[in-house]
Amino acid sequence: MSSYRLAEPPLFTRLHDASRVLIAGAGGGFDIYGGLPLAVALEGLGKTVHLANLSFGDLGRTPLDDWLLPGVAAVTPDTVGDDVYFPERGLARWLAATGREPVVYTFPRSGVRPLRAAYRGLVEQLGVDALVLVDGGTDILLRGDETGLGTPHEDMTSLAAVAGLDDLTAVVVSIGFGVDAYHGVCHAHVLENLAALQRQNGYLGALSIPLDSPEGAAYLDAVEQAVADTPLRPTIVHTQIASALRGEFGDVHTTGRTEGSELFVNPLMAMYVAVDLQALARTIDYLSLLEPTEHAHQVVQVIEAHLSSRPRPRAPRLIPH
Repeated sequence: MSSYRLAEPPLFTRLHDASRVLIAGAGGGFDIYGGLPLAVALEGLGKTVHLANLSFGDLGRTPLDDWLLPGVAAVTPDTVGDDVYFPERGLARWLAATGREPVVYTFPRSGVRPLRAAYRGLVEQLGVDALVLVDGGTDILLRGDETGLGTPHEDMTSLAAVAGLDDLTAVVVSIGFGVDAYHGVCHAHVLENLAALQRQNGYLGALSIPLDSPEGAAYLDAVEQAVADTPLRPTIVHTQIASALRGEFGDVHTTGRTEGSELFVNPLMAMYVAVDLQALARTIDYLSLLEPTEHAHQVVQVIEAHLSSRPRPRAPRLIPH
């Protein structure tokens, strides 16, 4: 008998017994903002939620006192760092302004081995029993045989790192269906991959973030503050998702960074797609090749070598609707 019911999204069924959840941005940048609606929902269910993110920021300026563990900085509203681009500190300031714990645990870019060690140490330190990796976009759902993989380097590093952790409920959520078209992702391939995961019972369904909800309001407020905090490099992904959540549609631009491109903002962008992390990891044919990597540039080299040596990729196709 199935453990899932229509009345409860499978994502929440999987997290039902967890009491302490770590939500982490997989791909760096503003990815962790995509986990805020889920964090608010889980807090409403009485769970303790911690936030983390792989960082594109300059953590070399972060004081030693702010390093919780090797490879893990505890970024707060007052952490010293880049004043132009520091998404984790901006999020910590939003958390403080809303009365939440103002800490975003932050990982520097690296290879799989040090990132896994950092995750393992943080999981033990916080006593979490479930981990959610969040991707702003869909390239974390690509297997490696597609025509375009988007920008997979950080996503795959995070996925491989967490896949090696034991005794932990682990899921992946993607938000922003369609935003990766700019990077050459074929979203028909994304749907095909989800169908394959469905056959393995690894697809945990999709659910939209309601506009008129505490989760939606928190997300829109946080994204608005993030854009204000980072005017020179506002988030492209989350400004589109926020537009979709507000009900805007089509070629909607809210930042000059998207000028010259045609956008397709639509309700599917403001939707979580959830999958079992281990099931997803098993579908990615080059993930095991990343295991020995120590540095981020080695991840890039492995993926580039994979792309140059793989057989003919799946041909792109249009979604026929």
